[in-house]
Amino acid sequence: MAQASLRDEAVDVLRELIRLDTVNPPGNETRAAELLRGFLEDAGVACELYARVPERANLVARLPGREDGPTLMLLSHTDTVRADPGEWSVDPWSGDLHDDHVWGRGALDMKSQVAASAVALATLAREGFEPAGDVLFAACADEEVGEDFGLSWLCREHPDAVRADYCVNEGGGDRVAVDGKTIYLCSTAEKMSSPFLLRVHGRSGHASMPGIADNALVKAAPLIERLGRIRPTPRLLPETKAFFTALGGVPDPAELPERLASLEPAVRAMVEPMLSFVVSPTIIEASKQRNVIPALCEVDCDCRLLPGQTQEEAEREIRECLGEGEYELEWIEGVGGTSSPLDTPLWAAIESFIEGEDPGAILTPVVVPGFTDSHFMREAFGTVSYGFFPMRAMDSELAARLIHSADERVAVEDLELGTRFLCHLVRTLEA
Repeated sequence: MAQASLRDEAVDVLRELIRLDTVNPPGNETRAAELLRGFLEDAGVACELYARVPERANLVARLPGREDGPTLMLLSHTDTVRADPGEWSVDPWSGDLHDDHVWGRGALDMKSQVAASAVALATLAREGFEPAGDVLFAACADEEVGEDFGLSWLCREHPDAVRADYCVNEGGGDRVAVDGKTIYLCSTAEKMSSPFLLRVHGRSGHASMPGIADNALVKAAPLIERLGRIRPTPRLLPETKAFFTALGGVPDPAELPERLASLEPAVRAMVEPMLSFVVSPTIIEASKQRNVIPALCEVDCDCRLLPGQTQEEAEREIRECLGEGEYELEWIEGVGGTSSPLDTPLWAAIESFIEGEDPGAILTPVVVPGFTDSHFMREAFGTVSYGFFPMRAMDSELAARLIHSADERVAVEDLELGTRFLCHLVRTLEA
């Protein structure tokens, strides 16, 4: 298929997907799954819908292999976050095409990759490509909220449908310039989502007589301020070492502050979360009545731990930061915190694409500060899972600001680049 046709088809599929409101909650991802099934079946690709409830279906398409090679999954999700039309220049569900961009909620996160995966698989099927191993495309529900309607449910209830040796997902592909070098970021690990609750105790009383009470909300204030200033001990993970190696060398721990200060602000903001766990107090709850001094104040804190880091290790540093006081610290959950090896055929296939598209550019690993569905594949099957969908037309800083924000859009050039990448990946890994 000619590149122009590949581009046009990816644009058409993306615009149709954006016009389907799959805001989560409630999701309603079945409408997207059915659209993709119709498109892929027309190209001769076998598809199945798996749904815990009828309106929240996951699509799994399969291009059968010769059974002498690895199974590769192209992973994506079809749900999106909300959009306030009043903040947008266009209707968030219009799928408008202008200024060589497709506009709408999900254009970047991540219906562009959904569309590119579908078009890549359909293109290969029409060409009669026979992969060495099965090639899967999973367009899953419920990634944005995570209430077990999507990949987590599939891995548990239908493992044979999604089992794979290799997986490419969201979370990387940005093109950045660092110290005069062109670098493409490939996410090979992600931090653990590990929120905790800080409970601060006092004594209740009438708000008109504060002297007879012990205000838990007031006592919580300095503890929150301390959490805001916490500077955990940095760690150099294999991914971080490889990143610095690409820049010219791994700094000694004592040199890290100076090395970070020398980086561009956008790059520094990306690297800092890769070096340690982070804590962000986000929700506070105290008295339910204005005239009642609270005896209890609860502070909900978002916390992200490095892969391999335990809650016990982080808690020691958090308590040291907080100091003594009348409080309790309770971990709410711990999800994620997984990584994949770097020296793999999947890495080599991605690297070969970058070498052909952007000579002289370097592929480097990064740790995703947030959470992706790659975690479920790594935990369930030991899958080597990377986040990579290349982007070079749109500035990475702009893209970061647009995700989950108003006027989200993707450059048509980047959509075509990502589709060609996925075709290359399959042809290379499954030759």
